[in-house]
Amino acid sequence: MTDCTLTLTVSNHPGVLSRIAGLFARRNYNLDGVYVVGLTGTTDSRMQLLVNKDERLPQIIKQLEKLYDVREISVEEGRDMPICFQHPKAG
Repeated sequence: MTDCTLTLTVSNHPGVLSRIAGLFARRNYNLDGVYVVGLTGTTDSRMQLLVNKDERLPQIIKQLEKLYDVREISVEEGRDMPICFQHPKAG
């Protein structure tokens, strides 16, 4: 499996992260990394999810698109991971 980063623009209010994480959990799909930051001057947040790409991912993306609080989704694969997901080196 290859790593893939989903970048979502979502509403910035309580419960959004929980609903998105719950969608993945109900489908027994692991989130390897989560990074969320509020966007200045808006009521939105940028959410980056690091996942393994497999045959279930397209269906999960379709379900994410149906969530009211999800405004936009982009998928990046086969690229360098965002710095927030780079593993620190030991020692």
